[in-house]
Amino acid sequence: MKSLFEQFSGAYYNESNYLIPNLTLPKSEENHIGVYGQRHLRYLQEYRRLTYINLLTSGTLDEYLSEIDKQACERFSRIVEQMKQAQVMTEQLKEDNSIEWVKRMNCIRQQADETVLRELIYT
Repeated sequence: MKSLFEQFSGAYYNESNYLIPNLTLPKSEENHIGVYGQRHLRYLQEYRRLTYINLLTSGTLDEYLSEIDKQACERFSRIVEQMKQAQVMTEQLKEDNSIEWVKRMNCIRQQADETVLRELIYT
């Protein structure tokens, strides 16, 4: 009697008298996973284990993380630009008082990062 795996064209190979299923993941394109993608991966591994395993076994984990990373980077850039406009961050301020400009930009970037982490990465 054939196993369910064999009924669906599965094959085994013999290693030290054990039959091991011959499993391969489908070939996929190389996906870039940045900082936000890596953070989301750790979140999935620690807090959403079932989702992580489903994505991993279906072969879509890298594509999913790449898309999350892309969305997070776009959202971060959008938030930074909106906050710069709201706080009137100009090139003139950068020239006149560079220390104040850096201080404000660091604050804006930190707030944008916290927003992206809360909205996209740790959900």
